Amino acid sequence: MSFLAFLLLGLIAGAIAKAILPGRQGGGWFMTLLLGVVGALLGGWLGGLLFNVDLQEFWSIQTWLVAIVGSIIVLLIYGLLTRNSRKAA
Repeated sequence: MSFLAFLLLGLIAGAIAKAILPGRQGGGWFMTLLLGVVGALLGGWLGGLLFNVDLQEFWSIQTWLVAIVGSIIVLLIYGLLTRNSRKAA
């Protein structure tokens, strides 16, 4: 998969993960892109480690599922880390 396709995958996976998670998550489109790309990497690594499922082609359903699940995990962790800073402000 090319670098631009991976960025697009991360942006879309991050947006889908934000839509799936309840409540309001902070961050704009750049943070969504960054967390989505990190989530896609995490999902690809965990999928390969646990289930022998890697990031394949851009249009592969397993690539999208792995990237979205990874993005959900990263968004949950990001929400836990930034929850205290939002309450203090």
